Amino acid sequence: MVQRWAKIALVSAVAFFYTLVVFNNLTDYGSNFQVVRHTLTMDTTFPVNHGMWRAIHSPAIHTLFYLTIIAWEIVTCLLLWWGMVRLIRAQRGPAREFDQAKTVSLSGLALSLLMWLVAFLTVGGEWFLMWQSSMWNGQTAAARNFTVVGIVFLILQQREHEA
Repeated sequence: MVQRWAKIALVSAVAFFYTLVVFNNLTDYGSNFQVVRHTLTMDTTFPVNHGMWRAIHSPAIHTLFYLTIIAWEIVTCLLLWWGMVRLIRAQRGPAREFDQAKTVSLSGLALSLLMWLVAFLTVGGEWFLMWQSSMWNGQTAAARNFTVVGIVFLILQQREHEA
């Protein structure tokens, strides 16, 4: 039973993290928007890099990128809270039932992993060369978040055994 409660606690912790991420992105929209704007305009990358043709200077596209990230975070957050509720409801049931209850949480965690890997590390980091910026570089935070969520994913996906 302790292992199940540990899995529930870990999913809850990631859901709480996403709750704060969404809250911050909605209540401090302007500050967090600057990360997206500077990443897409590539205005703080190395001055003579040959990738500047990739820069996007359209404020509308910057807004679309940022709103897409926020929507992605909201969906992830909702899936994680819903998954936590499902896990709590199944925690006293047979192993098979608890394993089946994991699907929503695993979906939320997978969506989170994809966000950090695709949106931040790949698109932001490599396509828009975020790694070249000393001020607007979210690579370290993205890698940390990917790692934490990945560990929770691996722990949660382990099959349950009957007591």
